[in-house]
Amino acid sequence: MGSLKVPEVVPSPTEDSERLRKAFQGFGTDEKAIIMVLGHRNWRQIKEIRETYEKLYKESLIDRLHSELSGDFRNGVIMWSKDPAERHAKLAYDALKVKWKGIKQLQILVEISCASTPNHLMHVRQAYCSLYDCSLEEHIVASVSPPLWKILVGLVSSYRYDKVIANLEVAKAEASKLHEAITKKKLDDDHIVWILSTRNVFQLRETFACYKQLYGNTLEQDIKNCGKGDLESLLNVVVCCIECPEKHFAKVVRDSVLGLGTDEDSLNRAIVTRAEIDLLKVRFEYAKTYNSSLDEDVIDDTSGDYRDFLMTLLGKGPNGV
Repeated sequence: MGSLKVPEVVPSPTEDSERLRKAFQGFGTDEKAIIMVLGHRNWRQIKEIRETYEKLYKESLIDRLHSELSGDFRNGVIMWSKDPAERHAKLAYDALKVKWKGIKQLQILVEISCASTPNHLMHVRQAYCSLYDCSLEEHIVASVSPPLWKILVGLVSSYRYDKVIANLEVAKAEASKLHEAITKKKLDDDHIVWILSTRNVFQLRETFACYKQLYGNTLEQDIKNCGKGDLESLLNVVVCCIECPEKHFAKVVRDSVLGLGTDEDSLNRAIVTRAEIDLLKVRFEYAKTYNSSLDEDVIDDTSGDYRDFLMTLLGKGPNGV
């Protein structure tokens, strides 16, 4: 369940565009008005606002937001204002542009491929080609070292069956194949890549359950026992995003606010990309796993308009109420 709160009676795109235009004019920018409009609209409504705004004022709403806002608040609002497929395409591109890529960057590709619907992944790939004149797969192969790219290309190329169906006998057989490869520490084995990148998530969850029943440990535990390298870490992100995406995004939020300073890019990504999907579940998983309130931790680690915007997407007021 998403956390986004849209009013029962939504103003027309023209009314919203006029309100945004007014927020940009005069002495200073009315950030509160921007949050009030964009923070209470879903992506389809925002798309209509963008189209209407451009027709009315002959300028891009995204460009105007970029010139009027600043810092992490601007980054979050602009990310939120894009279509979901373009948003994820940009996130993938930015991750692949980083010269020294680690799990922090590569897990974004796993999120897109394993914590999204098959249709959304297809739209992301189409948006990527349109925006960057190459396929997502090409960019992965060109910028990620083996064997990591082998896993990632398999994942982003997938179009999983999207119905609730699972076969217990298949789950047992494939749990055995996974165990055999992990026992040999061949984590880039073709069986692992094929199973994780092609089976539907319900079948994979059945396989993961069978694995634990048959071998005592969870699949994640046995992967961790193979080592602490990037391949092991990446595969465990894959398993977590398939088995329980809200647990993964709870960890992304936790890691972003824990310790000295805040990782605003990761915090933006977790809240913005999941606000219409499962952020209420992420909040519950966060409380269960970390014995802490996601809302309170976000409030403690952010400030000003940026905090107000994130709390709006979380379905709360500026003070978390």
